[in-house]
Amino acid sequence: MADVDRGSPDRLVSGSEIARFAGVTRAAVSNWRRRYDDFPPPRGGGVNSPLFALSEVQTWLERQNKGQGVSDEVRLWQALRSAYGEETVAAVADVARQLAGFEPAPDLPADAARLAGVLARAASAAAVVEGLVARITDSAGRSGSDHVTSQRILRAVRHFAGGVREGATVLDPSCGIGSLLLVVGSAAGVKRFGQEREPRRARLAQLRADLAGHTAFVVTEGDSLRADRLPDVSADLVVCDPPVAVTEWGRDDLLLDTRWEFGTPPKAEGELAWLQHAYARTAPGGRVLMVMPASVAYRKAGRRIRAEFVRRGILTQLVALPAGTAASHALPVHLWELTRPPDTGTTPGSVRLVDLTANQPDGPLDPAPHQVAQVPAVELLDDAVDLTPGRYVRAAHRDYRTEYEDLRARLEEQLAGLAELLPVLAEGVGSAALEASTVSVGELARAGLVEYGDDDLRSASGQLDDAYLRGFLRSAANTRRSTSASGTYRFDVRSGRVPQMDIEAQRRYGRAFTAVDAFDERIREVAELGRQAVALARDGLGSGGLVPPAGRTG
Repeated sequence: MADVDRGSPDRLVSGSEIARFAGVTRAAVSNWRRRYDDFPPPRGGGVNSPLFALSEVQTWLERQNKGQGVSDEVRLWQALRSAYGEETVAAVADVARQLAGFEPAPDLPADAARLAGVLARAASAAAVVEGLVARITDSAGRSGSDHVTSQRILRAVRHFAGGVREGATVLDPSCGIGSLLLVVGSAAGVKRFGQEREPRRARLAQLRADLAGHTAFVVTEGDSLRADRLPDVSADLVVCDPPVAVTEWGRDDLLLDTRWEFGTPPKAEGELAWLQHAYARTAPGGRVLMVMPASVAYRKAGRRIRAEFVRRGILTQLVALPAGTAASHALPVHLWELTRPPDTGTTPGSVRLVDLTANQPDGPLDPAPHQVAQVPAVELLDDAVDLTPGRYVRAAHRDYRTEYEDLRARLEEQLAGLAELLPVLAEGVGSAALEASTVSVGELARAGLVEYGDDDLRSASGQLDDAYLRGFLRSAANTRRSTSASGTYRFDVRSGRVPQMDIEAQRRYGRAFTAVDAFDERIREVAELGRQAVALARDGLGSGGLVPPAGRTG
């Protein structure tokens, strides 16, 4: 078995982690769970993302002799990576093309084609392709970086989509390799439509559906914003994990487009263009579930469009998903839910805001009561129209007294001994004494006594004290040298000058500069805590969360 971390035998691992250290695909792990009654049961997680005890899995693998050597699944993946490099979507699409019975792609190596056939005969063509897709998903970065949606986002969208009625229509206007379309809606007769700008991703999405036996599944190529190929689709559910941070989405050519019902999106707000496009393809009573960067909820440029969504009762729920949901990084991701009213007279008066950011990424998605706030629309329609769930959820369930007492205690702690941090300094003879004999940083660098770091200057010799060096470079004398007669400040560290003095004198100055810096940092912390305390006191008194104590006057 491949080497695994045996230092934490009680930790829980996911199916993906088991696949990685066993050297197989995630589909193989799923097969083990179905085929072997003695496979360790889940010890945590949810139904769709179970977690297993590492020690139990290790024992089972060793008993079953699993993970020994290199499996055919791993050899196939290695052959594809060797031939296609980072173009893994194209590689898996070519495998799927062959297994679906089409003429083999010319770029598909013979050994990869042979291994794919062997694996398909042992399991199924669909299982082979899904195993390879799982490897793409596991190795992808941010959801959207290669437009491969992470497993955690798939799980969240499936959870909040809930059941999809029989015969419903589901649309993904930026479907990538088709993952969202495949995971939502298990009822009979569900019709699925997707459009994808990149041909190889579109081809793989369609082949995955064909191999899985989905007959009412159509994927077209093209950019949905610039060239919508599905204008007549009226969907009961639109799901989408659109491209993010794209400014060239076609705004100049689409200024008069009828899809911008809530306002023409600014150039920097391409995500709001996708949101409005999705809504335009939604049937009365239908819903949109769209993955969005957290910044879409508060960016200044999009506030008018956000306001229209709220004012017209279209935005019904916004969920802040757990940190880490979008693959390996911890940047927050939101899930927006829009609902097209069944008639023009329906205007809900509030938005359900859910804050799951404190949850583990593989933890529960059903929010606890303290993670939900039903916020009246009027409270959201201020100048900023900031829809970040945490703002309102915390306020709705805020323990003002505990928070206020904690701030007061932290302030008292920071204030204690504050004056002692400021160093005692004696009277000097003026700046002329220090400026009489100085040396430039450029000269010190040429002599090899300093080195430039990423964001500062460091001593490279025992002849120079770091704190002395940094302190004098930030002094008023160097600031004056770097300010022109017009008042323009441009500091070049190489032109900075420091006084010449022996190392003991340098260290005395260094200790003084360090003490001043510590005092400065503490006073900034005190100021920030004071600002928070003032804001909390005003908010608490104004909302009734805090009251002045009875019986005190003056």
